[in-house]
Amino acid sequence: MKMNHFFYCLLFSILLSSGGAFAQKIDILLKGGHVIDPKNNINSVMDVAISEGKILRVAPQIDAANAAKVVDVKGMYISPGLIDLHVHVFAGNKISQKYMDGPNSLPPDGFTFRAGVTTVVDAGSAGWKSFPLFKKNVIDIAKTRVLAFLNIVGDGMGEFEQDTLDMDPKMAAASAIFYKQHIVGFKVAHYNGVQWIPVDNSVEAGRLAKMPVMIDWRGLPPVNSLEALLLKHLRPGDILTHMYHAGKGAGAGSPMYKESVVDLSGNVKPYVFQAQKRGIIFDVGHGGNGFVFGQAIPSMKQGFVPNTISSDLHIGNMNAGMKDMANIMSKFLNMGMSVQDVITKSTWIPAQSIHRPELGNLSAGTEADIAVFNIRNGDFGYIDSHGGKFKGTKKLEAELTIRAGKVVWDLNGIAADSYDQAVKK
Repeated sequence: MKMNHFFYCLLFSILLSSGGAFAQKIDILLKGGHVIDPKNNINSVMDVAISEGKILRVAPQIDAANAAKVVDVKGMYISPGLIDLHVHVFAGNKISQKYMDGPNSLPPDGFTFRAGVTTVVDAGSAGWKSFPLFKKNVIDIAKTRVLAFLNIVGDGMGEFEQDTLDMDPKMAAASAIFYKQHIVGFKVAHYNGVQWIPVDNSVEAGRLAKMPVMIDWRGLPPVNSLEALLLKHLRPGDILTHMYHAGKGAGAGSPMYKESVVDLSGNVKPYVFQAQKRGIIFDVGHGGNGFVFGQAIPSMKQGFVPNTISSDLHIGNMNAGMKDMANIMSKFLNMGMSVQDVITKSTWIPAQSIHRPELGNLSAGTEADIAVFNIRNGDFGYIDSHGGKFKGTKKLEAELTIRAGKVVWDLNGIAADSYDQAVKK
């Protein structure tokens, strides 16, 4: 017993003399920022230490003595790296395929880090037949972490997406299980017929693989009913994207307004609240035709808010109303959502929605994916998918993005050395 006591005392003395665990070398120390980490219930000014690509510690006043680089982020917000739950990044040159290895999709790294995004989920650009090519050409070479919802159409989102004979839930599920490191669920999109064919096949694939389904709803009444989709066909944990969609040019008399969440009188439909209560995840999916202020503003006022915020990034919206995740988050800030909620709906809740609890947080030991934001005050204009303008006074701007412990975006050089010091190195 005495020997054991002596041994532990000796070990403790050695740890103290070497500085112990807290003397571990810090590669980057973010100093003095307001940390918002919803998983760990952190919403206060703290420091974040990064070592060997991982989060080492989040705490007040971390000693900078062992830090190779100290970055002053006082007055800024430190967040887990954003998770964009809906993008199209299977970029290629097959014009007829559009999103599947086609020109409508975009290479991820050029559009993610500058907005604080470190993880994207491609929303059905590839099906089980085309996923190996997507993995080889995009996922395996991108610095951005790329995950995917698998299109229920085996070929993917392109010229064969109307082929009901290619909507095989067993093959889709088998592929998702085989590539479970990268595939997180299944996607229905762009089908012009009776929606229950792709929807029910996707839900069956989700059941087999134990994964969620994301639906891009294109139904027209009376054959396709949004109410039936939300209350009968989808399961708790399945996702409706483009939640504030109203159809292009939709207004009084438009049939698409019958299938949107707000009616012509500006009231959120009761079954929408019922669906959210039963566990349907409502995702923004802004895109080029998925978000209108005429749906979003009355919904927000009545308490129908998104579970997750996403961009639907593709070539048709990157320079239009959508712009990027920071711009969409800014829209919600100006519609009354708190900074904490905007970040939560862009980090921790998306991580939970795709069953990836290792993402979207700043827990010690996790991969160091971090976004640092500045909130600018001024006179700003925001544009929806149909060209409608909304004025705001706040703008969220990504100052610094760190992916796996490496600085991948530095808007104003806050993590960089001055030019004369850089030359000496």
